[in-house]
Amino acid sequence: MAERVIPLIDQRLAALGATLPALPIAANGLLADSLGRPLRDLRISVTDRCNFRCSYCMPKEVFDKDHQYLPHASLLSFEEITRLARQFLAHGVRKIRLTGGEPLLRKNLEILVEQLAALRTMDGTPPELTLTTNGSLLARKAQALKAAGLQRVTVSLDGLDDAIFRRMNDVDFPVADVLEGIAAARAAGLGPIKVNMVVKRGTNDDQILPMARHFRGSGVVLRFIEYMDVGATNGWRMDEVMPSAEVRARIATELPLLQLDPSAPGETAERWGYADGSGEIGLISSVTQAFCGDCNRARLSTEGRLYLCLFAGNGYDLRALLRGGAGDAELASAVGHIWQGRGDRYSQLRGTLAAGPGGAPKRRVEMSYIGG
Repeated sequence: MAERVIPLIDQRLAALGATLPALPIAANGLLADSLGRPLRDLRISVTDRCNFRCSYCMPKEVFDKDHQYLPHASLLSFEEITRLARQFLAHGVRKIRLTGGEPLLRKNLEILVEQLAALRTMDGTPPELTLTTNGSLLARKAQALKAAGLQRVTVSLDGLDDAIFRRMNDVDFPVADVLEGIAAARAAGLGPIKVNMVVKRGTNDDQILPMARHFRGSGVVLRFIEYMDVGATNGWRMDEVMPSAEVRARIATELPLLQLDPSAPGETAERWGYADGSGEIGLISSVTQAFCGDCNRARLSTEGRLYLCLFAGNGYDLRALLRGGAGDAELASAVGHIWQGRGDRYSQLRGTLAAGPGGAPKRRVEMSYIGG
């Protein structure tokens, strides 16, 4: 096998100024981007740190013991995150997802959850408040998160075979501890729980059926995610992508499936139910079946950069406005101005985009920095 060259690119250097438009943009819940897509989903990274070293996200050869994480002073405080979230809700956001890195590594995260749970959407209801985690700390945190107002969790789990899982997280973390975290989340009422499995051909695709068997009938929604070309450090190759159609076919050989209707506009997962009514799975096909057309998600990095696409190369610096004395109306207007100019649809254009200099991958933000 040819040796892979994995470039080291510090995506944190990429930033665009968040400017105030000449004419204020009202926060009335009607905001749309240049392709007519509304803003409904905000994903907030609360830390750039993670205790796993999954090869598709934070490969150990790049994120080694000498890797420099952001200093604490650079991170948005909980109060700053909450203030920004309030402006996004005023523009129509209904769902807030906390992510990372590994969000449960952020100290006292329950305080932020409590602050966000007290906010209200344009129609006066609490936002849907969720969290994505690798599950390593979930057993000890689940009850406190639920008490603070978190509604549900999504857990990343790439296989049930302990040896395969330890190799994939690359820190020798046992699968039993993640399963314990899922059980604790269920006991705390953080549901419906979703479990995300990133499928890499030749690495963990033999875990597809064991995972389906394990979670079928449990109330947990298992979702299979195509291995994506996020960032520039994971050594992504198309021949390691297993298309969702192939995943579905493999499951259907043993567990017949029926397609279900989407549960919400802009949903990333295609839903399939077991024919016997014992649950459902999701298929996230960001490589083979682009779903950019109705993407309604924005991403806020841990240091206050607003990204308009998971595959973006630049973020807009909202922290500078926050700490520069901008009022709430000005912050909302800046967010509105940025979203109105959004035309991102990377997955639809993937095959037509040119590579960077020398054939290297174009500069893109790392998933570990803004979350999935």
